[in-house]
Amino acid sequence: MTKVIPITELPPRLLLDVNSDCNLKCPMCVVHGGTDDPKINAIIKKKMTVDNARAILDEVMSAKPAIGPALWSEPLMSKDILTHLKNMKDRELNVSINTNGLLLTKKIAKALIELKIDSITISVDSTTPETLKLIRGVDRLDKIESNILQMLELRGELELPRIGVSFTKQADNIHEHDEFIDKWVNIVDFVRTGELFEDGRFPEVNLDMSKRTPCSELYTTMAIHTDGDVSICCLDGFKDQVVGNVLEEGVSQVWKGEKLQQVRHYHETGQFQKVPFCLKCERWASNQYTEEVVDGILTRRSPEYTFYNNPARLANWNKNVRHTDS
Repeated sequence: MTKVIPITELPPRLLLDVNSDCNLKCPMCVVHGGTDDPKINAIIKKKMTVDNARAILDEVMSAKPAIGPALWSEPLMSKDILTHLKNMKDRELNVSINTNGLLLTKKIAKALIELKIDSITISVDSTTPETLKLIRGVDRLDKIESNILQMLELRGELELPRIGVSFTKQADNIHEHDEFIDKWVNIVDFVRTGELFEDGRFPEVNLDMSKRTPCSELYTTMAIHTDGDVSICCLDGFKDQVVGNVLEEGVSQVWKGEKLQQVRHYHETGQFQKVPFCLKCERWASNQYTEEVVDGILTRRSPEYTFYNNPARLANWNKNVRHTDS
């Protein structure tokens, strides 16, 4: 039996890829991790112009979506990143940034604080330089940690940004998982640990697929590439299934358009085999969180993510905003 899930006029969350370049080649990265996929040249080292980004922001600003300025790349590599972020905050949008932290200079940190960016998550993934080298191809852990501590000091007791660190679990770093949490949980505002996305699924997540429900990403998040193309999901780094182009059609038209509605229909009717990209994926369960307080730490768990929230820094957490920062 078909269950039609209503959609909003505009997406509640946008991932707007303003720059598709990166300063690292992490082996775990689907896009930049040394792939020989022939589609790579059509994706990387591209940028969205300030004018094109502004046009998108102007269309969606009335809906006040949460927004992230990147998909699979390093947002701080964009020479226009502060202009993009200012345009987002000028429109009173909730902005979350994910970065590897290497370019988080004192100047950039001050600017992010002055702009009142809502949250920033720094991918650290290790407690030793040796493990960082395996995970991210560099051993500059000292630089990343110094940049995090510097930003925390610059922000001080100000409410924003909410500052956190992340750890993607995989074979080469899982032995440092508990140490990582213990090290950071009382320093930053939150610690996020997550499952590795590989070969179209989260291999360490074991779900009862017979209980599968339509993926919430189809109703909450629009993934926009630098050229305006929209993927069905942010995990679709190579644009395997494009459902429209917002620069040509507009955000609302793509969001409510026939192609994306068809994907939603297949999910709503359990015809997942008709959406090959989604067939094996467990992201559908990622928003099913449980909460508990453990040793004073507010811990939120889903099959994909676990967040450890510093109790002293909960005042700057907006639980009603859809993003991945706690």
